[in-house]
Amino acid sequence: MTLLTAALWYCRQLCAYIAHLLKWCSRYLQRKFTKNHSVLAEVDLLGFCAKEWKGETEQAVQMRQAYKELFWKHHVTHIQQVREDHYSVLRAVLFQIFSQGIPLPSWTKATDVLKLPEKLLYSQGCNWIQQYSFGPERYTGSNTLGKLRKCMETLKNQWIEISSIKDQYERGNLCNALFADENMEHKLYEAVKFIMLYQVIEAYECLNNKPECIPRFFKHLFVCDTSLDPLSYMMNRLNSIGDRRGLEQIEMFLLGYSLEVKIIVYRLCKFNSKHFQESYVEKYERDWHEVFLLTEDDRHYHIPVFRI
Repeated sequence: MTLLTAALWYCRQLCAYIAHLLKWCSRYLQRKFTKNHSVLAEVDLLGFCAKEWKGETEQAVQMRQAYKELFWKHHVTHIQQVREDHYSVLRAVLFQIFSQGIPLPSWTKATDVLKLPEKLLYSQGCNWIQQYSFGPERYTGSNTLGKLRKCMETLKNQWIEISSIKDQYERGNLCNALFADENMEHKLYEAVKFIMLYQVIEAYECLNNKPECIPRFFKHLFVCDTSLDPLSYMMNRLNSIGDRRGLEQIEMFLLGYSLEVKIIVYRLCKFNSKHFQESYVEKYERDWHEVFLLTEDDRHYHIPVFRI
């Protein structure tokens, strides 16, 4: 009887230890996942505002008013914070594309995106793309094509897989896991940047032959000293995205055009002006989905969430 009692006591102690260990592991993994997660879970918009903008300075008062207008007039009830680095626009837009299950752009049906690096290099003579920089990794030399191919393959495979998932909860879990993998994320963003470069090259060729066929924002892009042609655009502007800067206003048009989404941005720093809400698409595209961004300073972008 004494032996049985001792055995039961030992089992209880062992179970308690295992339960404690599992609880500790669960908390550790949760902390690790949250730390690495580049798009955080939804939080209450006005609660977020109250926490971030305390005091009675002119800026704090204006920001609180801007958040209240978002809540009451535009029906934004929650916000998803996005990691504040130079990829924040690409991250916020791509996260919404994936989480909504938006399909690949229609132009990819006629163009194999996996072959774009080789197509530009060998068929269109753009040997200068070997000077492409991958965000903070500024020079890769002869390995540029191989890295670009891997980035394009990652983007296409992940996009197809996620957009094929019909269950929103399952799709959301996959998105959360994907945007917790920094290495995978950077491949996605560099692939999107390269797609933007491809669209610039295509538009530049049309500029000399059929200028009426390209959107007006390309014409504005090509009159800038830093982007007179695709090479100068890549060297002076595109290569620095993710490293020293994010996207400029005109590049919002380019990003939306490349991914075939309508980008709508709430610019809180422009509260009480006509630029408070900007739509980065030149004409209404009926079959284009909408993605929304929120920014306080035109540098870092978060995701506004609507509830009816």
